[in-house]
Amino acid sequence: MKTESCDYIELTGMEFFSFHGHYQEEQIVGNRYIVDLRVSTDFTKAGLSDDLSDTIDYQELYKIVAKVMSTPSKLLESVAKKILDGIRDRYPDVSGATVSIAKLNPALGGQVSAAKLVMSF
Repeated sequence: MKTESCDYIELTGMEFFSFHGHYQEEQIVGNRYIVDLRVSTDFTKAGLSDDLSDTIDYQELYKIVAKVMSTPSKLLESVAKKILDGIRDRYPDVSGATVSIAKLNPALGGQVSAAKLVMSF
């Protein structure tokens, strides 16, 4: 059984314009999103080897997030799950990951700066 490592990589403030949303207008007009990602693993080997192949490549993490964000979904829960599944598929040895997705200025009938979903494994 894996235990969560104290080592992690974070990508913060990734900005995307995407067409996620339950309502048809959201899928047509689109919206701005901010995505934060934290991936935990053991970096001991990479710290000793100084070799990218012994760690998690944060460019690869960004590509996973960007690919999912470019494909419209109705629910942020689905978007988050696809991101986490993509990380697990690419890096099966990670001990945990957390993604937060904030939809900026959601149309909720009042002043709200963001609606945010957080999902982890």
